[in-house]
Amino acid sequence: MTTRATWYFDFISPFAFLQWRHLVALGARLAVEPVPILFAAVLDHHGQKGPAEIAGKRRFTYQYVMWRARRDGIALTFPPAHPYNPLPALRLSLALGNRPEAISAIFDHLWIDGRAGDSAEALAPVGAKLGVADVAAAIAVPAVKDALKRNTEGAIAAGVFGVPTLAFGDAQFWGDDATAMALDYAERRLDLDAPEYARIATLPATAARR
Repeated sequence: MTTRATWYFDFISPFAFLQWRHLVALGARLAVEPVPILFAAVLDHHGQKGPAEIAGKRRFTYQYVMWRARRDGIALTFPPAHPYNPLPALRLSLALGNRPEAISAIFDHLWIDGRAGDSAEALAPVGAKLGVADVAAAIAVPAVKDALKRNTEGAIAAGVFGVPTLAFGDAQFWGDDATAMALDYAERRLDLDAPEYARIATLPATAARR
């Protein structure tokens, strides 16, 4: 039986790139609806900084991503700059209907080829592969911009706090390293309503930073 899930992602995240490869490999086991969102807006809503905005965490995160890729035999190459403005890439995906082949091509352009994705000009090569002659025109369509805004607002309303996030109804699994946990849930090997999982979900806090 195929399980359906919503996948919230931003091309800026190398972990979204890594998880997308897992999801594609799963094929018929998991039917995923990809939902591109603006990670920066999610961070702003929750009052958080991204991993790349904290010097030590940025360095470690990049090194960890490279180690993960090499361990898994993925020829990953970082884009020329990171963080960068992901709006053009997100809008291009939406302009192409979030087709799996379009998402894969954009991810590969950024994280395999190590090319920029922060402008229509930078995305022209991948646009050409996908049959988009004028990337600037495609990503400037008001309906495309509105769709990204709606996606992001919808993700925030659903409680999403990071990317990538796999959601099965109200159950959300954040990060590529939670892929196995998400699959256990999808295939009924994990019951988050079991007593101890339910207890820790509402565990009280006795201290808070001001």
